[in-house]
Amino acid sequence: MAGLHRSAHVDTFARDHLPPPDQWPELLFELPGLHYPERLNAAAELLDGPDGDRPVFHTPGGASWTYDVLRDRVDRLAHVLTGELGVVPGNRVLLRGPTTPWLAACWLAVLKAGAVAVTVLAQQRPHELRTMCEIAEVRHALCDVRAVDDLAKAEVPGLRITTYGGDGPDDLLHRPAPDTPYPAADTAADDVALIAFTSGTTGRPKGCLHFHRDVLAIADTFSEHVLRPHEEDVFAGSPPLGFTFGLGGLVVFPMRAGASALLLEQAGPKQLLPAIAEHRVSVLFTAPTAYRAMLDALDGHDVSSLRRCVSAGENLPAATWRAWQERTGLRVINGIGATELLHIFISAADEAIRPGTTGVAVPGWRARVVDAEGREVPDGEPGLLAVRGPVGCRYLGDPRQREYVRHGWNITGDTYVRDADGYFRYVARADDMIISAGYNIAGPEVEEALLRHPDVLETAVVGRADEARGQVVVAYAVLRDGARRDAEALRAFVKAELAPYKCPREIVFLDALPRTATGKLQRFRLRYTDDPPGGPQ
Repeated sequence: MAGLHRSAHVDTFARDHLPPPDQWPELLFELPGLHYPERLNAAAELLDGPDGDRPVFHTPGGASWTYDVLRDRVDRLAHVLTGELGVVPGNRVLLRGPTTPWLAACWLAVLKAGAVAVTVLAQQRPHELRTMCEIAEVRHALCDVRAVDDLAKAEVPGLRITTYGGDGPDDLLHRPAPDTPYPAADTAADDVALIAFTSGTTGRPKGCLHFHRDVLAIADTFSEHVLRPHEEDVFAGSPPLGFTFGLGGLVVFPMRAGASALLLEQAGPKQLLPAIAEHRVSVLFTAPTAYRAMLDALDGHDVSSLRRCVSAGENLPAATWRAWQERTGLRVINGIGATELLHIFISAADEAIRPGTTGVAVPGWRARVVDAEGREVPDGEPGLLAVRGPVGCRYLGDPRQREYVRHGWNITGDTYVRDADGYFRYVARADDMIISAGYNIAGPEVEEALLRHPDVLETAVVGRADEARGQVVVAYAVLRDGARRDAEALRAFVKAELAPYKCPREIVFLDALPRTATGKLQRFRLRYTDDPPGGPQ
């Protein structure tokens, strides 16, 4: 493709399915730290910098990996991948499992070998996994042995699943491999390193193609200039590595700074608070929901080691920010990111924080508020958030690229207001995405799952405001004549189809959904009323 450097990929699928160049956003590399060389392997960059005897990953049981141990294990995994398993540069390799050092090592090994990491959640169900594998034409998978059942049930044609963490001789960690360093693949800075999936608003996942340089750029913008980590920092947080929020906050950012991370398989508020005290965590990544929950449980827990708290995934209310600051003395660093842009691009830290706002454009990024035609609106007026930076949206062979990238800007789907000082304040989502407890949930995807139930004729799924979670998923359903209105049975059905966090908290039964005279569904009548029209419940 014109303008791209010579690829190291033997399997050219990812580059072949990049959007046409005229549909890319304008990229910015104005910061000196963003001037990357033509040949670049992100895994090698992250692994080769820090002193080898420094810790890189800690586990709840107290064991730690040093950078030297991680390098040796990544090299061994890369040898197995490209040797016995036959992975070649450019092959897509799906990674699935709870957040552990071995999952991080697999991710690094895939990149170092020049393959393309496809990160998914351990919670995702066979239907979801099969769809993502079909879109990305995945033929290799590395899966924690404890999370293999649903992947096997996905029955992806031609998929070779290799488990790790088990006892058998075929386990990834027990396969023979040379005890020698693995030479990193000579990848281009703009070779695709990973595909991260986002549900979007239509329910069908969108694969976001990110380059090797993109992996470093998120660290060299938000992490370096806003978070400003130290070598002695210990990172921890709730987002799994299947989310780019977690991948950046728990792997890329600490490694880029030569710091370490505590990787927790269970990382809810009840687990985070004691872990902070035990491991002297200093940098915390989680969602507003978790900060609110932890406020009620702070008594008896030592959080004095914390110096940085980062919030993203949903809007951070000013009341939550102030309550956390009053109880801990810490100013939460709010931020907005997107899977399409890999990580956070608007934020503020320390004295620059203004509670109730997201912040300002991160160094290396630009942001503005525009109308539907892409014209910048005056300060104080709501509009669509548009951003540019060193990373841009590149959907994998998806016509929705034209919706996200307009006039050279990434249009995130959020409604924002910018004030006269350049601070951006979140207003609402501009689409049908539901953001609940930091999870992005596409209403249409939940609708599709409900419609697979034989008793459901019609359904509409919307988000309803909720103090604890930001929003909760509410489904309105019309059933076939004579069908029993059993909400719990429908919820159980959806949980078998989708990740549990996507399951409706409430199912409301109607005789008919509200529609216009031309038959268009009136979602707003369901979204903004406690007494929805359409018949008895």
